[in-house]
Amino acid sequence: MEEMPRKADSKVSTIVEVDLGNRSYPIYIGSGLLDEPDLLQRHVHGKRVLVVTNTTIAPLYLDKVIKALTHGNSNISVESVILPDGEAYKNMETLMKVFDKAIESRMDRRCTFVALGGGVIGDMCGFAAAAFLRGVNFIQIPTTLMAQVDSSVGGKTGINHPLGKNLIGAFYQPQSVLIDTDTLNTLPDRELASGIAEVVKYGLIRDAEFFEWQEKNMQALLDRDPSALAYAIKRSCENKAEVVALDEKESGLRATLNLGHTFGHAIETGFGYGRWLHGEAVAAGMVMAVDMSHRLGWIDDTIVKRVLNILQQAKLPTTPPEMMTVEKFKTAAAVDKKVADGLLRLILLKGPLGNCVFTGNYDRKALADTLHAFCKS
Repeated sequence: MEEMPRKADSKVSTIVEVDLGNRSYPIYIGSGLLDEPDLLQRHVHGKRVLVVTNTTIAPLYLDKVIKALTHGNSNISVESVILPDGEAYKNMETLMKVFDKAIESRMDRRCTFVALGGGVIGDMCGFAAAAFLRGVNFIQIPTTLMAQVDSSVGGKTGINHPLGKNLIGAFYQPQSVLIDTDTLNTLPDRELASGIAEVVKYGLIRDAEFFEWQEKNMQALLDRDPSALAYAIKRSCENKAEVVALDEKESGLRATLNLGHTFGHAIETGFGYGRWLHGEAVAAGMVMAVDMSHRLGWIDDTIVKRVLNILQQAKLPTTPPEMMTVEKFKTAAAVDKKVADGLLRLILLKGPLGNCVFTGNYDRKALADTLHAFCKS
């Protein structure tokens, strides 16, 4: 992770580089970055920009972003499309609204799409950019903790299908990611906690020291202490960037970033998209993965307790919703992206804290026991 030189008067506190050869890009992290026009403009190559945002974020930040894109640069013309907010709208019908606006506005191959919002907007805008005219540039401006620590980095884009989450999409990297931590000031507490679930994940799978820091600083994160949040975002982005640089298309290592996601995605699909936030479902999913790892004898019970403690402290769910049955989990898992040749591969913890495996080689009884322990049959 290179630290890059920056202008003395810049508000950028950290730049994390995602190293992908000629497709490398910077993640700018800092407070007040939407007030620095140059950070956005240097990554816009043509004259046309389409900002994709939603009904919640548009009134808060759209004008500011348009101003940053056009400040001192009369050549740039900006259009925007405002989508309904929430996971329930992460689908083909909503995606078409982005294409409609791009085509009506005569966007060309040199245009840039800008994703202004949380994970749903980032995933949809990125997928639209990957497909429009077979690929146009895009920039991520994530406004939720979830998007800042995870979904905006690494180029996974896509939409949901009624039968399963994120099953339609593309790997497509942005030109840059601009994280203005001030956008978290307007984030509801529930959304903040949802993002913390992904922060906890990094500690569990590859960064024990970071997990220990979280145990000491969870209250500061929940209280929105700026330096604690900035550190959690930086460290999460460094972890994610490192993994993506090593395994961009998820042939192995990158899958470990999905700890708890097989169970979590099943909850989101089975319960109904948007009823639980992604991080809430992942939190319950991580508890299930940790339970299964313990049943296999791969971790000791102190790790189980620590995971429960930290998620409870963050006020995240640690069991799936009542309506989730064993059958519902099995149906969703059957179409999970980690299934290979009919075999469900899972990310499980193994060994001391900070170590995990991505494997299909586990005792099926442990999976059945975990499912039965957490749900009604």
